[in-house]
Amino acid sequence: MNAVIKFLGFVLMAALMTSGAARAQVSDAVAQKKDWSIFKQGSAADRMCWIVSQPISSSAKRAGSPVSVKRGDIFLMVAIRPGERVKNEVSMMAGYPFRKNSAVKMKIESDTYEMFTEGEGAWTDSAESDDKLVAAMRRGLDAKVSGVSSRGTTTTDTFSLRGFTAAINEARKLCK
Repeated sequence: MNAVIKFLGFVLMAALMTSGAARAQVSDAVAQKKDWSIFKQGSAADRMCWIVSQPISSSAKRAGSPVSVKRGDIFLMVAIRPGERVKNEVSMMAGYPFRKNSAVKMKIESDTYEMFTEGEGAWTDSAESDDKLVAAMRRGLDAKVSGVSSRGTTTTDTFSLRGFTAAINEARKLCK
């Protein structure tokens, strides 16, 4: 999928979840499955569903030493847009701009997955990569996501995967 399209989709989801005006148009989460919230938007023709979680822990280091940093909202999401034949679009919002041309590493159990970055977001490079990552998320206990900010700070965010499978299954039902 084109990186620009993914980026615009991500910006839309982020805006819908964080802006007060948009919250008035989109109801709160339609369901909660342990550490994952489920959202639904649109009519049958243009429906979009997504699941989202925030980190259970975060750390930041600069030059190998722990530092305190100020960040915006941090989310790990999976979007479903049936009208566009999107079933597993994994994205991450870091709460800071990533270093240009950098990659984010997501570790689930002993496997590591790479995501490209654009602004504050990160995505996989293909639908096939999304499918593999979602399969790993279904099996894992947590996901550790590491990236480098435009200022050179390395962050590691740990997301719980408790409830992930139930949440993605529920989101798929909502988006039929």
